[in-house]
Amino acid sequence: MKFVDEASIRVAAGNGGNGCLSFRREKYIERGGPDGGDGGDGGSVYLVADASLNTLADFRFARRFVAKAGEAGQGRNMTGKSGEDLDVFVPCGTVVRDIDTSELICDLTEPGQRQKVAEGGRGGLGNTHFKSSINRAPRKTTSGTQGESRNLALELKVLADVGLLGMPNAGKSSLIAAMSSAKPRIADYPFTTLHPNLGVVRVGALQSFVMADVPGLIAGAAEGAGLGIQFLRHLQRTGLLLHVVDIAPPDPTASPAESVRAIEAELGKFSAQLAEKRRWLVINKIDLLAEDQRAAARDALLQELGWTGPVYEVSAATREGTGALAQAIMRELEREPDPV
Repeated sequence: MKFVDEASIRVAAGNGGNGCLSFRREKYIERGGPDGGDGGDGGSVYLVADASLNTLADFRFARRFVAKAGEAGQGRNMTGKSGEDLDVFVPCGTVVRDIDTSELICDLTEPGQRQKVAEGGRGGLGNTHFKSSINRAPRKTTSGTQGESRNLALELKVLADVGLLGMPNAGKSSLIAAMSSAKPRIADYPFTTLHPNLGVVRVGALQSFVMADVPGLIAGAAEGAGLGIQFLRHLQRTGLLLHVVDIAPPDPTASPAESVRAIEAELGKFSAQLAEKRRWLVINKIDLLAEDQRAAARDALLQELGWTGPVYEVSAATREGTGALAQAIMRELEREPDPV
């Protein structure tokens, strides 16, 4: 299924039913009086977070959702049937905004979370409500009110504990494949990853965390170069970022330190909050260097960056160091509260 993380829809609640104009008509009962019932309420529209969904692809074609209207009232003081509410299921992590007012309506992060996005109309009053001592045969009723209609923008931000960040071909997809059961597309050319991938990393019998891999960035991504920065929203909910860097790039003129700085610059252009998130440096592809060269390459990179945070050396190809990295991430996540 194609991954879709943005969609626009229109929701319309049901109208309320009209009140009834009716008078009691029974044999041997003269001037029975008014007995018009009220109209039923219109159905409302709700958005419901569903853990079984991971994309907004269903909204590429189904863009209009209308709840049922309430039925009109009837004689004998019978109230019309209310319209059924309409539940629209969206993935967990969906942010909902009103397109016309830019109002943030809700952020659905928990499975089963339910939010009303369009209020159903109220049923009208039957003529029974208007009888009085001076008006014993009222011919007045009220119409049902219209249901609310809104144009909504849906934006999916995947829910993950850890996010992978780096240049194309830094080995992010290989790393998530080595550490989890995810099977992302892996190839030896840039921009193999075209949409976010999620993988569950199991550390122990009852210990696991979710890792997210997003398409790689290049310098100028904020201006639209490469795949741009449209997928960085999926890292905003993560508690920890792993900045994956290729220690042995195929282009000898490419500096690992320069690639790290380029990503940092693009992060700052996208979101200051994202740029300030906890970030670990993960030096990948150490298997391409001789053992006596690894320490020197690592020290040179850290010195050039002035890096003082946590550093881990791994090889996604041979899985060297991935176990220790997973254990360290688990300890960090258990120490810190869950990301909002």
